[in-house]
Amino acid sequence: MKPISEIVKKKPWFGWFLFFCTMAVVFLLGLFASSVMERRAEAVFAYKPTVKINENEPRNEIWGKNFPREYQSYIQTEDTSFKSMYNSSNNDDMLAHYPRLVILWAGYAFSKEYNQPRGHLWAVKDVRDILRTGAPKNENEGPMPGTCWTCKSPDVPRMMKEMGIENFYKATWASLGKEIVNPIGCADCHDAETMNLHISRPALIEAFQRTGKDITKSSHQEMRSLVCAQCHVEYYFKGDSKYLTFPWDKGATIEDMEKYYDEIKFSDWTHSISKAPMLKAQHPDYEVFKMGVHADRGVACADCHMPYVNEGGVKYTNHHIKSPLSHISKSCQVCHRQSEEKLRTNVYERQKSVFQLRDKAEELIVKAHFEAKAAWDAGAKEDEMKDVLTLIRHAQWRWDFVAAGHGNSFHAPLECSRILGTSIDKAQEARLLLSRILAAHGINKPVAFPDFSTKEKAQKIVWPDLEKMKADKKVFKETIVPKWLQQAKERESKYPVSSFL
Repeated sequence: MKPISEIVKKKPWFGWFLFFCTMAVVFLLGLFASSVMERRAEAVFAYKPTVKINENEPRNEIWGKNFPREYQSYIQTEDTSFKSMYNSSNNDDMLAHYPRLVILWAGYAFSKEYNQPRGHLWAVKDVRDILRTGAPKNENEGPMPGTCWTCKSPDVPRMMKEMGIENFYKATWASLGKEIVNPIGCADCHDAETMNLHISRPALIEAFQRTGKDITKSSHQEMRSLVCAQCHVEYYFKGDSKYLTFPWDKGATIEDMEKYYDEIKFSDWTHSISKAPMLKAQHPDYEVFKMGVHADRGVACADCHMPYVNEGGVKYTNHHIKSPLSHISKSCQVCHRQSEEKLRTNVYERQKSVFQLRDKAEELIVKAHFEAKAAWDAGAKEDEMKDVLTLIRHAQWRWDFVAAGHGNSFHAPLECSRILGTSIDKAQEARLLLSRILAAHGINKPVAFPDFSTKEKAQKIVWPDLEKMKADKKVFKETIVPKWLQQAKERESKYPVSSFL
């Protein structure tokens, strides 16, 4: 091959060609370097702290002074306009949509009021207002434990630090009402000094410690799910102190947790119709998510519910935490190349299949509750009913495990279908045993079921004094809640309160 110098001598135009090519490459590299430096400078400018954020700072608007884009997206969690095939962000009355729930949870507070969850900005208000938390007669006493506040506010870590974790849990719900006033936000997931993701609730740390895992060694990607797992999990209140506990000691599958609960003989309540010792699944979103294909591929909760967005050349995490179906282009289509309509259809097809099984499980379990009551009324003894009540307990636990997490039918549709299949099996087995017990006590005709076709009809069966409960709650909201807020404002110089009261 001839040297370049010889080629240039014979063909002078080639030298000029090389010159201009070199200049073009240098120019492009310069543009690239300038762009990178400009974006870095812009990022530094955008995130330059303007205020010092103190430890346990609960007010999201203060954090927002340093992180305006994240804050502006966060306050959009106030929006309640989203609606999909089965879910919404509008606090919809689930008992009105599904009256069977009143029967399934008969005797438990969820059958008084149960709504679709709204965004994080509503957390404190909604837990104050809902009928499930009852109506304290004054601003300090009962009726629920302080544990009920745990996941609702960045005020909680401060109170746990001041009172001690166990004392916080066993305090009355009402006694903490004047302290828990700021809605879920920045301090729940971020360290005030480093801004790194951190775990602010002890129950998750304790659960992993009991299984031999040091959560402090988790990767950043793992933390983008673990901060959600602080609250979006199955849990129970342990012992007289109502200590918040995750039942993962034997594992995090439904069978593992069921075995854990059975061995310690725990039940959330006794069903007021069948007298079965029941388990109430709370919202095992993290456990079910871990059973699905997205978790298996390394996807985090935040990847879909809080996707990255670009604004003015700055990349940041969208803190308008919501269903990925509301922004498919920023969530699903980052990995999947199908159209929005196709992806939405895929989700709905999975949900439909799971909901068909869920509907059948509900139907059979409700019948089993009423048939168990008929058996008791006919004179059945405890030793006759023991196996039946266990089957009802296990069947409903499985149904509730799927139903309680609003995204479960998408997160792990195969596992949810398997779980509901075993729920149906156990409900059928319970009903078969009940038919034999009823026959042994002279009942050979099908049990007549009362009319529970509407929420109102169902609640008349379960809660004959519900109207008084509602009246008491109204008085509570008109008298006690204003006192809480006034007390919160009076100590504002020490622990400021959010503008979102």
